[in-house]
Parts: sequence; C-alpha cells; structure tokens
Amino acid sequence: MARRRQDEPSTGSPAWMATFSDLMNLLLCFFVLLFSMSTVDEEKYNQLLASISSAFSILDGGATSIGDGMLVSNGVSQLNELDQYINSTGNTADNTVDSEDYNDFEHGNELTDAEKFEQMLEKIEEHNLSANEQLAEIIEEAVTESGLAEKIDVSFTSQYVELSLKGALLFDSGRAELKESSMPVMARVAVILQRYAGSTIEIEGHTDTVPINSANFANNNELSSARALSVFDYLVDNTNLNPADIKHSGRGEYVPIADNSTEEGRAKNRRVEIRIYNPIIQ
Repeated sequence: MARRRQDEPSTGSPAWMATFSDLMNLLLCFFVLLFSMSTVDEEKYNQLLASISSAFSILDGGATSIGDGMLVSNGVSQLNELDQYINSTGNTADNTVDSEDYNDFEHGNELTDAEKFEQMLEKIEEHNLSANEQLAEIIEEAVTESGLAEKIDVSFTSQYVELSLKGALLFDSGRAELKESSMPVMARVAVILQRYAGSTIEIEGHTDTVPINSANFANNNELSSARALSVFDYLVDNTNLNPADIKHSGRGEYVPIADNSTEEGRAKNRRVEIRIYNPIIQ
C-alpha cells in the first residue's frame, strides 16, 4: 500500500506580525495627525520652495543660469552676446545655492527648526541680492553707454532692480502724456526691459506735494496714476512684453525720496519708477 502523504505545514505569517503591523499603522496615523496640527508660514515656505527650485534650474523659464558675468565690464557693444548668458528668468549663476550651505543647515542640530529656517531665508536673500546686483551693473552700463546716466538712476534690492526716471524728462507740468522729446529715452528703456526683464515689471508714478486741481486731474493721486498708465501703454504698444506681467500704479505724494520744501527736492520726487522683479520674489 502506498504511503499516505502528510499535510504540508501552514505558510501563514506568525501571529506577532499582525500586532506589529497594527502598531506601525497607529504610529503612522499619530505622526500624520501631528503634521496636520502644525503651522507653517505659507509666505516663507513658498519663498523657500521657489528658491530651491531656482537653485536646481527648474524655474518657469526652464533654461540654465547665466555665466560668470564676464561681459559685465566689456561694454554695451557686447550686449547682444549677453543674451546667451541671461535666461528667461533674468537670474545669474550666483543665484544658485551651494550644497555646502544646505549641509550647514542640515548639521546645525544645535539650532531649533525655526532658527535654521530663518538662517536659510537669510542665505537665500544674500544670493538674490548678489544676483540683482550683477543685473543692476549690466543695466547701469547700458544706461551710461546710451548717455542717459544723468536722466535714469539705477538701484537694486534683493527683490528687484529699479530704474527711476525724472518726471520732467517724461512729462510737462500737470500733464500725463509722454513728451515727444522723451521718446528716445523711452525707446532705450524699452530695449533694456525686453532684454533683461524675465518676470514681473512694476511701474509706479510719484508726485511732489504741490496740490493739483485741474479739469483733467482732481489730485496728485490721479496724476501719478495717469503717468504710470502712459508708460505702461508705451511699453505695450512698442515692445513684445506680456501686458499681464506689467503692473502700474500711482503713489501720489506719499513716497517721497527728497525734501518737498525745496524745488530740488520736489523735482526728485516727481518721478516714474520701473522695477524689474526677481522671479523668485513675486
């Protein structure tokens, strides 16, 4: 008689694994609950994410950063060559963050999470400031070579590069239509913006404190807004800039840069500011 085959032993998991799996699920739910209860500064978080994205060249433009800035001091005659060094976002190579910087934050165990986050934001701002400084140098050289250094002031912050145009250069007193004599200046400004503005552009009109009450404008707020709009219209009509990327506003007399008690100070306060924003800070 043939030997009867014995039943094979069960291949199921040991009983302790079921308990262990339940424990892991409970821990997962516990940490998800803790995360959902935590609070994050949304503005700083978005700023951090945008900067990290910039560091790894995954910005909206999708292009690579510019070179080492070797053309900055070579004159405006080489501005055409600068296009290949400047991407659609206007960033520079110095806008990237070294891995060593992140290692410093990662190994700063003696700091709290909030302190490490603040340190990282400070490092990001330093890089943005350096990038905008290089762009400001390029634009300032273009302005100087065009003979407009006395008419246009160039400055920068970590957020933007600013071109400030004197009001008397663009407009007659109490009017918002661009003067015919200002067209060559505006044409040059338009070229600069097309070449270097890869993100948001903001136009602000400013006045002095001398009251205005004419048939066209009830006050300085309306005058400054109309002047900013005139510059906006010129750029839309004479460039290929996207109007959706250009903002305009009138600030009236409320943001002076000089003393309104003197004629010289009032002349400085009558101005139009054009800001080229760093694409990381929107």
